[in-house]
Order: sequence, then C-alpha cells, then structure tokens
Amino acid sequence: MNVTLDECFQFGLGAFETIGIEQGIPILLDKHLKRLERAADFLKLGSLSERGITARKIEKYLEEQKMRTEVQKEFGNLEHCALKIMLTKENMVYSLRANHYTPKKYEKGFFIDISAVKRNETSPLVYHKTMNYGDCILEKRNATAAGMDERLFLNTKEQVSEGTVSNVFFVRNGLICTPQVSCGLLPGILREYLCETEDVEETDIYVQDLKRYQECFVTNSLMGIMPVRQIGGIRFEEDRVTKELMRKYQDMVQETINKKKDR
Repeated sequence: MNVTLDECFQFGLGAFETIGIEQGIPILLDKHLKRLERAADFLKLGSLSERGITARKIEKYLEEQKMRTEVQKEFGNLEHCALKIMLTKENMVYSLRANHYTPKKYEKGFFIDISAVKRNETSPLVYHKTMNYGDCILEKRNATAAGMDERLFLNTKEQVSEGTVSNVFFVRNGLICTPQVSCGLLPGILREYLCETEDVEETDIYVQDLKRYQECFVTNSLMGIMPVRQIGGIRFEEDRVTKELMRKYQDMVQETINKKKDR
C-alpha cells in the first residue's frame, strides 16, 4: 500500500467512516456515505464520486475480500466485522477489522464514568468524523484502564455531550431523550437512525439530571444499541424501552441483509 504524506499526517485533516458488516452486507451504508460526503466537503477533500467512493464499489470490494484466504481465516465470510474507509487529500484506504461486540457484552451492559476532558462545542471539527480523534481514543483507553466500558464527555457548559465512541440516550417515563447536536457531538449513524424512526427529544442534559431517568443506552455503528447499567454512582435499573429498540434495530439489520441477498 502506497500512502502519500499529506495534510492528514501533518494536521489530522482527513475523514473516516467505520461501517458495520453483517453476513457480508454493509449496514446503513447510504447514511455513512452521506456523512463522509459532508466531512469531505468540509475538509475540501473532493466529492466521493470524484474520489471513486460509491456504494457499488464498496460492495464489490467486500465481495473481493471474501475470496481472499487471509480474510477468510480472520473474518470468515465477513459475518460480523467492520469496514473502515479513510479519506485524505491524497489517499483513500479501505481496511477490515474485527467487531468485538458480543452477546455477553449486551447481557452485562455498559458501566460508564465521566471524563475530565471537556468537549469543545465551539469547534467545527467536533461535528464531523475526522482524523482529529485523539481525545476520543486516549479517553477510551483511560476508561478501559479504569475498568469502565465507556466514558462520557461534558461540554464547556457542563452539559452531557457524547461518549468517546458513542452517542448517549436516556429514557424517562417512556420518552427517549438525547443531547442536542449543538452540545458538541458527532451526529452518529445510529443516532440519526433512531431520531428518524422513533420519537426522540433532543435536549440539554446535565449530570445532575441523570437521576431523573430510568434507562440509558449508548449507540454506534458497530455496537448498535448497548444498555447502560451505571454512569458514575447513578444506576439505571430498567431496560424495557432499550430492549425493544434493540429488537427493532436487529429486525432492520436482518431485513437489510435479506433484501441484499435477494437481489
């Protein structure tokens, strides 16, 4: 692989998407490509069509990977893995990696703490999935070292923003709530999906508000919907709405797979 040292390596001016692959099928691919297009436009990386990134080419790439012995050995028939697309001014890279979210993780649920690092809601970089991802990776590692599954960022106004690798949702009396995008968060693909398919209230949420909610869950494109059992000293004893959303999401994934395989 030949990689040109461009502004991404100097300044982090690149974009990426991580797409869940189930049974060889990319999930919510159109939404991922639209978000990558927005980031590419923001960073002046060229349009996806100019760069040759299309749904058909991605599907063709996945089909080709299935035929490679080393890929079959590591990822089987791409039953449960992830495709990462990295785009910079001079480079475009596809890579496959494992998806480590297992049924046991969903049964256990996530335990989360609060980061001392503030999310800067005034930075335009916050709202795109760019290579400026250092805060997220370092805090995710720190959370793991502390025995946590995830860590939440607050913004400079002390409002709940997002997790290091996830968006966060809360449920009160059946109503699903999530921080507003203006709180300084990356609008995730699963967040977008839920806001389109469910009655979700986008609002300002403070740490002192968390005890008012009965349920909590986090989302991203690889985990889907993950129950949260505790944030700091606050426990969430219920998960009825969360489990129903998990079921509906899995139904959507299976429907996507069936449609693609029936073509």
